[in-house]
Amino acid sequence: MIQGDDLQTVLIRGGSIIVNPLGHILTGPDYSGEKILTADLDPGEIAEGKFDLDVVGQYARPDVFRLEVNEKSGF
Repeated sequence: MIQGDDLQTVLIRGGSIIVNPLGHILTGPDYSGEKILTADLDPGEIAEGKFDLDVVGQYARPDVFRLEVNEKSGF
């Protein structure tokens, strides 16, 4: 085993966070134990965040990207 056989070995320590649509951390991460995180959200930032990564809008590039599905079985 890469991590060893010790059952007390921490592989993932948690640390949840709340991030707004623009990528700014609103609260967290907290590693001290179980906790419920809360934050005030601005719904107006949703539209702004979509401009950063608009996969179906102005950044869609059908001249560069295309989806092909191989429907043959047994490949």
